[in-house]
Amino acid sequence: MRTVLVLGGTGEARELAGRAVPGLRVVSSLAGRVTSPRLPEGEVRIGGFGGVAGLVGYLRAERVDAVVDATHPFADRITANALAATAEAGVPFLVLRRPGWTEQDGDRWTWVDSIAEAADAVGGRRAFVTTGRQGLGAFARGVARTVDPPSDDTALEIVLDRGPYTVDGELALLRRHRVEVLVTKDSGGGMTAAKLVAARHLGLPVVIVRRPPAPDAPTVETVGAALEWLTRGSAEA
Repeated sequence: MRTVLVLGGTGEARELAGRAVPGLRVVSSLAGRVTSPRLPEGEVRIGGFGGVAGLVGYLRAERVDAVVDATHPFADRITANALAATAEAGVPFLVLRRPGWTEQDGDRWTWVDSIAEAADAVGGRRAFVTTGRQGLGAFARGVARTVDPPSDDTALEIVLDRGPYTVDGELALLRRHRVEVLVTKDSGGGMTAAKLVAARHLGLPVVIVRRPPAPDAPTVETVGAALEWLTRGSAEA
């Protein structure tokens, strides 16, 4: 039986673990940044590896045959460590990354490269910030939605919730908090896209943080393509 390490707690990572082909032992690794994560099927480990050296040691100790990085598109440090560790250990490495969002007719998007730039673009307007717990102190007015409470002080009202979300729910939130601008990361996917539809419906501007540069590694956009990659590896093993 071949061992596959799946990195990440995304919906794609959970789906991959649930659809694993026979003959594969799948171990899902979660970073542990969320207090009560949604756990995938099968074996799960929570917590970091201790950098590149720690991950190399794990890959060798567990005799891992392949690694699929299905982390969040903005988890670039984890991806960089995984790329370096698999190269050192000689383990095949695949990145599973869902496509980013695409601007549509009626959208008013402004692209930026960081949370700080997003805050500058917002200015003093009331914002709905959905970029995670870090960097919220840069925004002066509005509301932020996070899964867990932020550790730093912020002037924003905090809404604790997790997706998937509905358009009706997002419309109600935007109206209730008198939001003037939406701030988000280009996470992609359908679980959190309803806020973009709601902003379009209300004619609200959106400030979007671009993704980090893509890693220099084989990359697919769907779970099905990742399963094909793993299946080919099983046939060749």
